[in-house]
Amino acid sequence: MADDNHGDSLPPGFRFCPTDEELVVHFLRRRDALLPYHPDVIPDLDVYPYNPWELEGKAFSEGSKWYYYSRKMQNRVTESGYWKPMGMDEPIMSSSSSRKIVGMKKYYVFHIGEPPADVWTSWIMHEYRLPDSGSTSKSGSRKRGQSKLVSRLLLYMYIKQTHDAVDI
Repeated sequence: MADDNHGDSLPPGFRFCPTDEELVVHFLRRRDALLPYHPDVIPDLDVYPYNPWELEGKAFSEGSKWYYYSRKMQNRVTESGYWKPMGMDEPIMSSSSSRKIVGMKKYYVFHIGEPPADVWTSWIMHEYRLPDSGSTSKSGSRKRGQSKLVSRLLLYMYIKQTHDAVDI
């Protein structure tokens, strides 16, 4: 962890390798509810203007993995390319006996250029979000169509080891 951006936030010898459930329950849910969480090592970052290789030193890194919070945006375009979704949203289940859905996860791959002449790269991003609350809101203080003031995603990015993609 000597080369990571926030390595001094964790004591020597500690590694940050949470499960999907831990990322959602202990970090994203608490962050979204504006509650304290520890360790407070994952920064807020407006990620979409940046190309993935420009995140070093801006996001929390553990080895070759980068973690950060960002706002939910429809347009996932950067100067050099865009993040293309892969597949469907994947539910993240609680490990407790109730096995309820605690979050959702979506995969993205970074493409350089614009379709149809784009080239996919080895950059992979996992986007974690809280599950939709449905059409009936439990909060009577919120009006229909009005969202929470803070709605964050927790993002985790890495370079996939493959021979078929372009490495940057």
